[in-house]
Amino acid sequence: MTIRTPALKSRLPNVGTTIFTVMSALATEKGAVNLGQGFPDFEGDPRLVDAVTQAMKSGLNQYPPMTGVPALREAVAKKNQAIYGHTYDANTEITITAGATQAILTIILAIVHPGDEVIVLEPCYDSYVPNIELAGGVVVRVPLTPGTFRPDFGKIAAAITPKTRAILINSPHNPSGMVWTKEEMLQLQELLDPTDILVISDEVYEHMVFDGKQHESAARFPALAARSFIVSSFGKTYHVTGWKVGYVAAPAPLSAEFRKVHQFNVFTVNTPVQHGLAAYMADPKPYLELPAFYQRKRDLFREGLKKTRFKMLPGQGTYFQCVDISAVSDLNEADFCKWLTSEIGVAAIPLSAFYGNGFDQKVVRFCFAKKDETLNTALERLAQL
Repeated sequence: MTIRTPALKSRLPNVGTTIFTVMSALATEKGAVNLGQGFPDFEGDPRLVDAVTQAMKSGLNQYPPMTGVPALREAVAKKNQAIYGHTYDANTEITITAGATQAILTIILAIVHPGDEVIVLEPCYDSYVPNIELAGGVVVRVPLTPGTFRPDFGKIAAAITPKTRAILINSPHNPSGMVWTKEEMLQLQELLDPTDILVISDEVYEHMVFDGKQHESAARFPALAARSFIVSSFGKTYHVTGWKVGYVAAPAPLSAEFRKVHQFNVFTVNTPVQHGLAAYMADPKPYLELPAFYQRKRDLFREGLKKTRFKMLPGQGTYFQCVDISAVSDLNEADFCKWLTSEIGVAAIPLSAFYGNGFDQKVVRFCFAKKDETLNTALERLAQL
């Protein structure tokens, strides 16, 4: 008898180790300040932890409803109504998910059939393309405008065919920090109006928009809201990324299809965390004050970067700051990030990792969701440049 593991034909043959894993491992090896991967190095509000702990101690530890704890769905509906003026039915139009990444995969599996085309705007978050491929869909890559990362509606329009099933948008945008304007959202609404194209709107950084601007959620625009799955993340908003809890808001017919897949994907999501979040959301201040919280960190980081030869790109939202490295190095983005981590002691992420063709525009991304002392240490090292 032979002991043999049968070979597999990979569902994702082009997927390897992500750049985030590579750079984080290198940062650990070199003792570098890790401004690469996008997570805080500080704790969330103790009141939120206490609320979850209280839920556990109260015996709220068994399966919740498949769609999510009613109180949390109601809190999400109330928030969306208050901020964006759109009414979602908490029972039929909001679903709690195991983070935003699971939410996006579930949406795509629910709506994309083999051969359907899905437009992604590059650079884009690394899960989008594998998700589409797992569903048997065809990825249609449309570049955002290099330098500004604004949507190019001429190119988007040219990419639409009778096979286009959905477009995936992301604002505030990871990795660039660009924020879509009201005019751009209206332009998208007008472009899609004569079509049956669905919108997947990744809005996980919705509460991180700076300089007095507002987040233009797809929920603000009735004709977009009617065709959109809106995705958000409690982990991003409340500094608890490891809890992996998010939600999807969508019209009832879309939510019904989403829930069919969700039911057999994760079925349901961490019960005490949901109850804790519901209790914590009774106070809107934490998310209403989040723009000022992160703007202060952005400004601290940008002020320190003035002492370097980096050219800063606009930082309109998210907790990412992109810089042009042209005046600092002739290396490509990936090699520069490895050099920066090994020799200067600060880890960053190359934007080329967010493009299917590895497009290199001499831009790298830093994460400033860090303690002030972490940022100051990184800035002291970067000042050598």
